Amino acid sequence: VQLQACGGGLVQAGGSLRLSCAASGRTFDNMGWFRQAPGKEREFVAGIYDWRGALTSYSDSVKGRFTISRDNARNTVLLQMTSLKPEDTAVYYCAADNGPITASTSLARIDYWGQGTLVTVSS
Repeated sequence: VQLQACGGGLVQAGGSLRLSCAASGRTFDNMGWFRQAPGKEREFVAGIYDWRGALTSYSDSVKGRFTISRDNARNTVLLQMTSLKPEDTAVYYCAADNGPITASTSLARIDYWGQGTLVTVSS
């Protein structure tokens, strides 16, 4: 199983980016996005829990600005990020697991990680 994340880049504050994470080797109902800013711990951003993409959750810091969704035809999970702020600057990682990925999920418990994609938001 591999997770390939892409879509990061440099954007001005207030701008938008869309990250994608393509899974190969199997399909997952439970996928999510985390981020890690310099000098900080990796933190939960968003999770998606069903094949239809109807069940999702978000951290308070991104709720209302970020949207997680899935493209099942491509076995891909997307993270649409809008109204970006400098504090959103981080390396973003996608994750997949056999169980739900939430803000309380132990990082050590997650089965699969993507390689990370850097998002830089300038002020």
